[in-house]
Amino acid sequence: MLLLWLVVLVIGAAYLTHRRLAPLQILGIMAAYVLLMGIFSSAPGWLLALIWVVLALKIALVALPEWRRKVFTGPVFSWFQRTLPPMSQTEREAIDAGTVWWDGELFSGRPDWRTLLAYPAPKLTEEEQAFIDGPTEALCAMVSDWQIGQDLDLPPEAWDHIKQHGFFALIIPKEYGGKGFSAYAHSQVAMKLATRSGDLASTVMVPNSLGPAELLLHYGTDEQRNHYLPRLARGDEIPCFALTGPLAGSDAGAMPDTGIICKGQWNGEEVLGLRLNWEKRYITLGPVATLLGLAFKAYDPDHLLGDEEQLGISLALIPTDTPGVDIGKRHLPLGAAFMNGPNSGKDVFVPLSFLIGGQAMLGKGWMMLMNCLSVGRSISLPAVGTGAAKYTSLVTGQYANIREQFNVPLAAFEGIQESLARIGGNAWLMDSARLLTAKAVDLGEKPSVLSAILKYHLTERGRECIQHAMDVHGGKAIIMGPNNYLGRNWQGAPIFITVEGANILSRNLMIFGQGAIRCHPFVLNEMALAGREDRDQALREFDDLLMKHVMFAAGNA
Repeated sequence: MLLLWLVVLVIGAAYLTHRRLAPLQILGIMAAYVLLMGIFSSAPGWLLALIWVVLALKIALVALPEWRRKVFTGPVFSWFQRTLPPMSQTEREAIDAGTVWWDGELFSGRPDWRTLLAYPAPKLTEEEQAFIDGPTEALCAMVSDWQIGQDLDLPPEAWDHIKQHGFFALIIPKEYGGKGFSAYAHSQVAMKLATRSGDLASTVMVPNSLGPAELLLHYGTDEQRNHYLPRLARGDEIPCFALTGPLAGSDAGAMPDTGIICKGQWNGEEVLGLRLNWEKRYITLGPVATLLGLAFKAYDPDHLLGDEEQLGISLALIPTDTPGVDIGKRHLPLGAAFMNGPNSGKDVFVPLSFLIGGQAMLGKGWMMLMNCLSVGRSISLPAVGTGAAKYTSLVTGQYANIREQFNVPLAAFEGIQESLARIGGNAWLMDSARLLTAKAVDLGEKPSVLSAILKYHLTERGRECIQHAMDVHGGKAIIMGPNNYLGRNWQGAPIFITVEGANILSRNLMIFGQGAIRCHPFVLNEMALAGREDRDQALREFDDLLMKHVMFAAGNA
């Protein structure tokens, strides 16, 4: 009976904590229970005394905030300040980027599943469906993935079709001549193209993902939008965005590329501008781009704009025919044929008006990039990964049914069935995640954490599906030729693992790092307090947050 009393005490306290009752309410109920336990149970006096001492300490910690801050919160706060590594402005902007959506519910410990189920399923408009059934189907029919690999380029008629039908303008609003499609339609188009050719999908995806168009839409001046967006929509301009360099890959904030504030000649007049020096590589569409989006660090050593010398990461739009711009020798990523290559610039002078958003956005480039990446990463590569899963599901299921060994179809063997099940299961799961996150974007969210989850898992699972398909096809999949419909997918799988944030980086820094900090209701605010100079006030706020954090963690546990 004594054991039963103790079990009820522990389970009852856990239940009340999980129900998020106030700490004093929980402790009051527990105290009343222990009083009854002392009256009606055979508990020895030393055990009751021990329980009362523990309860008294907890009540004192909750009811006496000044004492609590002295004996508990203060030492914890001092340790937290010493332990927490210093956070640069770049790192803070990366953590703060995007929005928290359904992922925040998951971290609540008690997610309201009705909220998830209440989101309407994404649907295509008649115009969007017609675009997929018409121009998208026609574009797929124009290309042979094998021939693209032989020619190392799309056929000229495919390039013309892409420009003529606005494939570079899926996200550009109609008032600028674009399609103005939803994120869901954008994802559907990218997925469809990826089932035909990864090179074709990459060519279309980049201008609609992280690129000048999206940055202009969110941060450009009216003059910049009115000039560039119609030209991008018509295909008069082919865009690329230069972020990665030889010394700055995953750690893009370490880029050595510079822009020095200075005066120079532009169209026969002396104007205030930037002298740019950069070296970039792995830039998709770089070899054929006419408009280069460039990330660099701005400096003002002569104080032409103010007292600060280090102005931070900034973004500019540079026409590739600007003197000093050099488009280097084209890359061949694992033999893939989509246009990719390096570029550099030496003492390239441009006016401050070339900054995306103008002078007002000088030094705000990292924030701009992080917010735009969270949207593009939700759509493009998840669509490619899901396309790989659906495509391999189709061809592997059909092949396993018609190919016979030992006088029976391959599909009759349990080992083959296991591979087919993994492909089919992944395809269903990946498509579900893709649809949900596309819907989040259409609802106005910028899901930085969910986009990292999607980019990581959908490209990894896409590669897994291709691997299973290769295993089932055997020799048919490893001899390259026009009838090998899997070999180039297998060659290209590591590319999608690597680009737009390598998966190892995404998993560790974004899903676990940024995800745990952003989605948690208290951690980010606690980190901000650790850097405050007004320690007394910061300690009071930290004390309040820490108590809530402890109860939150206990309730979840």
